[in-house]
Amino acid sequence: MSLESVKAHFKQWNKEQDVMEFETSSATVEQAAETIGVEPARIAKTLSFRGKEEQAILVVAAGDAKIDNKKFRKSFGLKARMLSPDEVLEQTGHAVGGVCPFGLKNDLNVYLDESMKRFDTLFPACGSTNSAIELTKEELFKYSFATDWVDVCKGWQDENLDEKVALQQESH
Repeated sequence: MSLESVKAHFKQWNKEQDVMEFETSSATVEQAAETIGVEPARIAKTLSFRGKEEQAILVVAAGDAKIDNKKFRKSFGLKARMLSPDEVLEQTGHAVGGVCPFGLKNDLNVYLDESMKRFDTLFPACGSTNSAIELTKEELFKYSFATDWVDVCKGWQDENLDEKVALQQESH
């Protein structure tokens, strides 16, 4: 059902035929990257958080990014609390492993994390554990009806790596 709702969502732009379905699982970032043949960072993962008044907040981030609790609280005024798999299904209509910001069961706020801006195209899931679509960041913003770009992730920026290396060199 979920894959069909995503295809129906993409019909309004004549993009439903662009949804890719695989023989193998694309449920995790690593599996999706291996199945598609791209680096894990280019997998656009959709994370579901508790919002205000029982309404979920969806954050789509690069596959190598992790939520930064301080940045999340600063952006949303809430502690970053992920939904349980049952709550994710109830809020989005998609089961964990196929969660995406398309064809949603409820009208949810979708935010795109800055971690994805370094790529020309990304691969979000399409409602099942063996599907994806290749989209530019502009298309991802448009087709997900995103509210805004946010900076709520860590662990993906090269400059942090450069600082760590410099600190390590100083300490030796």
